[in-house]
Amino acid sequence: MKGLVLITALILCFLAGIPSSCQVISQNESTALNDPQGLNLSGLSENTTELIPREVLFGNPERAGVQLSPDGRNISYLAPVNGVLNVWVGPVDNITSARPVTNDTFRGIRGYFWAYTNHHIIYVQDRNGDENWRAYSVDLDSGDVKDLTPERGVNAQIQEVSYKFPDEILVGLNDRDPELHDIYRINIISGEREMVMENPGFAGFMTDDEYKIRFGIKQTPDGGQEMLVPAENGSWAQFMAIGPDDAMTTGPAGFDRSGNVLYLIDSRGRNTAALATLDLITGRESILAEDPRADISEAMSHPVKKEIEAVAFTYDRKQWKILTSSVAPDLDYLATVADGEIAVADRTLDDRHWIVAYLQDNGPVRYYLYERDARKARFLFSHRSSLEGLPLARMHPVVIKSRDGLDLVSYYTLPVWSTSNSNNSTDSNSSDIGLIRPDKPLPMVLLVHGGPWARDDWGYNSEHQMLANRGYAVLSINYRGSTGLGKNFTNAGNLEWGRKMEYDLLDAANWSIEQGIADPSRIAIMGGSYGGYAVLSGLTLAPEFFACGVDEVGPSNLTSFINSIPPYWKPQLDILASRVGDHRTPEGRALLEERSPLNYVERIRRPLLIAQGANDPRVNRSESDTIVRAVEAKKIPVTYLLYPDEGHGFARPENRISYYALVDIFLAEHLGGRYQPIGTDFNGSSITVLAGAGEIPGLDQALTKK
Repeated sequence: MKGLVLITALILCFLAGIPSSCQVISQNESTALNDPQGLNLSGLSENTTELIPREVLFGNPERAGVQLSPDGRNISYLAPVNGVLNVWVGPVDNITSARPVTNDTFRGIRGYFWAYTNHHIIYVQDRNGDENWRAYSVDLDSGDVKDLTPERGVNAQIQEVSYKFPDEILVGLNDRDPELHDIYRINIISGEREMVMENPGFAGFMTDDEYKIRFGIKQTPDGGQEMLVPAENGSWAQFMAIGPDDAMTTGPAGFDRSGNVLYLIDSRGRNTAALATLDLITGRESILAEDPRADISEAMSHPVKKEIEAVAFTYDRKQWKILTSSVAPDLDYLATVADGEIAVADRTLDDRHWIVAYLQDNGPVRYYLYERDARKARFLFSHRSSLEGLPLARMHPVVIKSRDGLDLVSYYTLPVWSTSNSNNSTDSNSSDIGLIRPDKPLPMVLLVHGGPWARDDWGYNSEHQMLANRGYAVLSINYRGSTGLGKNFTNAGNLEWGRKMEYDLLDAANWSIEQGIADPSRIAIMGGSYGGYAVLSGLTLAPEFFACGVDEVGPSNLTSFINSIPPYWKPQLDILASRVGDHRTPEGRALLEERSPLNYVERIRRPLLIAQGANDPRVNRSESDTIVRAVEAKKIPVTYLLYPDEGHGFARPENRISYYALVDIFLAEHLGGRYQPIGTDFNGSSITVLAGAGEIPGLDQALTKK
C-alpha cells in the first residue's frame, strides 16, 4: 500500500520535494539505543575529542535506499559513482558484484523503485532543483534508459505502481494545465501513454491496484477537504466531507486486497489520528489502532494481501503495535539481532525476504537481509561506515512546557565531553528526572525544522552531530503547528506564524537556560525553509535574545511567498490561506504583512548567514534577495550565499559541504565554538557569495582558490 502520507501533505512540507512513492535520502538519516562501537567516551575533553570532518557528515552516504527486486533475486541501493549518487544492482547472494545501472554525472539520484517486471528500475530526477520531476525507466538487461515524461517544465508525480500490471505505472502530469495533474497510464518499456483521467480541478486522486480512479480529493474554501467518487456521465458525488480541523490528520491511505475496504487515517471525533477500516459496501468503520498522544506515523502491510500487520506511533520515541499474529515472531526475533529502532525497509512479493534497517542516534543505519523461512538475519552493510569509531553524541528526548501549557516534544544533544554524572537529575520527585545536563552552560544552537507541517524525531542527525562536536548544545523543538502529535497541536499553529509558533521556540530556549544547558549570551537560531523564516522572525521578535542567525531558503515576505508558489500548489491554496493567512482578503493581507520579517528589518541587531538556491520553486530567490538588501541598508552584518544549481535545499554534496563549512566558521565566530578550516571544501561547489564575504574569516581566500 502507499505510505501514510495524506494528499494534502504533498505540498505542505516545504522541504519535501520528491514523489512519496520513491525512496528519498534524508538529511536526518535516522539511526543506537546503545553505543554500538563500544566506545569509552568518559574522560574525553574538548581538546582530546577529534574534530569530525564535514565530508563524513554531509558527503554522500556509502549506501542508502536499499531495496529488493520483487522476486527477491537482486538487491539495489544508492551509492556514489565518481562522487554522484546512482542506483546499483547486484545478486542478493553476491552483493560485492553489484554494479551501477544509472549514469547520472551531476546532481545525483535520490528516489527510485523497482518495477514489477524485475528487470526495470524507475527513478525520478529534476533539473538543478526546479522540482519539475521527470520519470525514467532503466532496462537492466540492455542498459537502455527511457525518459517516460520528456516534456520540459512539467512536474511528474508517481500515482500508482501495481504488481498486477508489471509493464505499466500511473503517473500524474501537469502538461495540459500547469495547476492540475492529469492521470496517465505509461508503459515503462515502450514509453507509450494513455490518459486515464483529465483532472477536473482536484488536488489529487486515490487509485487502486487495478489502476482505477476511486476518489478525487478536493479542497474546500474553509481549508477542509472533500472526497468524491466518480458518478454517472462524468460527474462526481461527495463521499466524505472532512472539516478543516481534521484536514491534516484524516484521509485515505489505501485499500485491502478486495478493494472493498478502505484504510483510513482518521482523527474525526478524537484528537490523534487513528488507523481505521471503512467497509465501502456496508459503510461500517472500525478502529484498528490509536494512541492518545500521537498520530499514526508508520505502517507495515503485506505486499500482496494488503493487510496492515503493524503500525507505529511516535510521541518522543517510536512504538510499534502489532495488529496480526503473522509478523509477531518475526519482530520478536528481529529485536534480538541488533541494537536500535527497527524499520522494515522493503519486502519481496512473496514476503519471504525483508530488508531491515536498525536506526540509531549515535551511529550509522545498519541494513540486514532477513530470511523469514529460516528466521535468520544477515548483516549487509551500514549506510556510512565512516561514522564507526567516531565520538558521536546521544540525542535526548524531553518534553518542554510552553507558556500557555502545551507540551513541546523536543530533542537535545550535548558535546560528548560536557557531562558528568554529578550534574544529572536523579530525584524521583523531580519533573526533570533523567535530564542530562552539561557541567556548565554551553553555547547553544536552536535548530528549527522546516514544514512547518512536519516534525523532528529521535535518531541520527548530521546537523546535531556536527554542532555538538564543535562544542554546542543543540535543541530541536516540535513547536505548535508540527504534525504527528494530534490535530489540536497542529491546529494550534493556525495563523500563528511569527507569533505563538515563535513563542514556543523562545520558551524552549529559555527552558534550556533555566536548566543550565545554554549560556544565555551565546544562543544561535538556525533553520531551513519554515525554519529559515523562524530565524528571521526570531531576530525581529526578540532582537537581543539570539547572538546570530542562519537562514537557509526561508521566506521573508509572506505575501510575496504565497503569490509565487508553484502553479500545481494552487488547488490547495485554501489550506495555506486558512493556516498562514489569506492574501485574497484585506484582513488576510494585513496579517501576512504583520508577520513578515522583511517589514521589521530595523529591529535586527545580530549577524546573519543566509543561503539560497537560485532555482527554488517553493521559496523564490527574491525572498532572500530582498531581506539581504534591507539588512545591508541597516548596516547589519550579513553574508549571502547563492547556489546557481540548487533549489529548495542543497542536493549536491559539494554544495552541502561548502554551506556547512561556512556555518561552521560563522557560528564559531559568534558563539565561540571549535571549527574545521575551509580547506578544500569549496572544490566542485557552485557557491557564490553575493554579500558579506569579509564577514566570515577565511572566506575571501577560499573563494580565490576555488
